[in-house]
Amino acid sequence: MSGPNPFSINVSDDVLARIRTRVEAYRPFPAPEAGGDWAFGMSTPAMEDLRQYWLTEYDWRAAEQRLNAWPQFTAPVDGLDIHFLHIVGEAGGKRPLLLTHGWPGSVFEFYDALGPLAYPSRHGGKAEDAFDLIVPSLPGYGFSGKPASPLGQKATAALWDKLMRDVLGYDTYLAQGGDWGSLVTSWLGLNHSVETGGGCKAIHLNMVGLRPPSLAPETPEEIEWLKASQAIMQSETAYLQQQATKPQTLAMALMDSPVGTAAWIVEKFHGWSDLSDGGLFDVYTRDQLLTNVMIYLVNDAIATSVWYYAALFLEGGSQLKAGERVRVPTGIASYPGDGVYKIPPRSWCERIYEVNHYVDMPSGGHFAAMEVPDLFVEDVRRWAASL
Repeated sequence: MSGPNPFSINVSDDVLARIRTRVEAYRPFPAPEAGGDWAFGMSTPAMEDLRQYWLTEYDWRAAEQRLNAWPQFTAPVDGLDIHFLHIVGEAGGKRPLLLTHGWPGSVFEFYDALGPLAYPSRHGGKAEDAFDLIVPSLPGYGFSGKPASPLGQKATAALWDKLMRDVLGYDTYLAQGGDWGSLVTSWLGLNHSVETGGGCKAIHLNMVGLRPPSLAPETPEEIEWLKASQAIMQSETAYLQQQATKPQTLAMALMDSPVGTAAWIVEKFHGWSDLSDGGLFDVYTRDQLLTNVMIYLVNDAIATSVWYYAALFLEGGSQLKAGERVRVPTGIASYPGDGVYKIPPRSWCERIYEVNHYVDMPSGGHFAAMEVPDLFVEDVRRWAASL
């Protein structure tokens, strides 16, 4: 298997001009008067605010410079080019941590946490808390290659284990993930643990991706959580059904409209984040939101990113079979602002994972590393120290 090749993001002026032309051509239209700005999906005023900023102040070249500030590489793994950050910090190659993003995120989610995780002594921490960081773009996302057909989370876990061991030469590693990253990380713990011949020693999650063999609740807390979860799924996951069943239809619409892509993505940042202390633009800067959107646009990755949902079901779903359980030590962080994908009670999690660390976080939501990077870093450090 080939070694990693240095990589730098350098989007052509033609691509940027094409995106800008489409953003300029977008015609705003009024929102329904009833229900408030976000009642029917993406807020029209928020989108127009973001669009005007996009046209007048946002600087992709500055964002590109920030993205390129950390060492990046590509490497072929089973015939697919995988893009990843590889930061050998104060750990000096001895404590690798694999970080996996989800949808509609990207490797950019982790950028505010990278320095404290890799170089803790520069950020008020201790050098012994440092990790080597490996942060790949999911297949079909960002600057990774695009599979010819939907490729799912179980297959991604197999790619990641080969990336870590065969390409980068780590015998063992720790892994962390949220959203789709939580499911990839869970499959690493189940199918690619040290005990099963892989390299994964322990995992940390801020979303629970797998489901136990039996879905029957066993405690009052589980009953309450399951009832709330089912209710929110009815009202908030139409996007999941569309992306899982007819992704190509959606992909054609999103590929044709940068503003449509931005709305499809940013509405989730609004709905899944902890907004208890402010609005969307209080939690995230406009530059953060647009840089994440642009990572989908500049490489035409929005189409293949939505395939990832169909791939879940092509692989057989996320429910474990009777007798299956993730047996590596598992840390779980429950962030209160993630109302759609709320972490189950510990008893439910323990039917899936060997839970050695379960924490109710004080704030933050679905995009924890981006929303509350200090809390995210602190919890990952605590979990790793507990191992």
